[in-house]
Amino acid sequence: MRDRVLLITGASSGIGAATARAASRANYKLVLAARTEAKLEALARELGPENVHTVRVDVTDMADQQAMVEQALERFGRIDAVFANAGRGGSPGGFSGADHQAWRDMILTNVYGVGLTVQATLPALRRSRGHVLLTGSAAGRATIPGSMYSATKWAVTGIGYNLREELRGSGIRVTLIEPGMVDTPFFDEAPEHALEDRDVANAVLYALGQPAHVDVNEILVRPTPPESD
Repeated sequence: MRDRVLLITGASSGIGAATARAASRANYKLVLAARTEAKLEALARELGPENVHTVRVDVTDMADQQAMVEQALERFGRIDAVFANAGRGGSPGGFSGADHQAWRDMILTNVYGVGLTVQATLPALRRSRGHVLLTGSAAGRATIPGSMYSATKWAVTGIGYNLREELRGSGIRVTLIEPGMVDTPFFDEAPEHALEDRDVANAVLYALGQPAHVDVNEILVRPTPPESD
């Protein structure tokens, strides 16, 4: 895997940063994309900048996404895998009272942004017969009262299924990574009984590490329920 190149969006913290660390240990070259340059640069220094390229990206902007791909190809010459991980939460209040502007920003990031990442990277992935991984959620497999966030993750589930059918026969693999509650900066207060970001990173590396004839379609991973008294 020493010459394989992995591009990660939403790479500055949480699951994205944990996956970057795990992939670095597995000798991947990394393209790390996010909105916060300072955090990306700190992560690159931690991992060793000789094998890391960072780029500031607004995933809702196709020009940014295309520039990200161009920089990746200029630096490393190829892209072998893409982890479309950038996402954001909504606001409380359900459909009755949530902040509609927060909805807009979340939907654009969680759904439109994922679509743009896929479209921008597919030409390079077709050349490498690569791998697309998407951060879905257990919330994209369940009914959660009043949750627009859950609805965006249902959409990501649909993107994964429909993309796999479009790419059937291309050699490109598609994996949905669907974690339950994860203790990340996504939350103001640490949730109880949650996964750690590195647990999700391990799932990503498992899917990436399979031989080319093995396509891990979905990994649904939840925290173990607490012991009852």
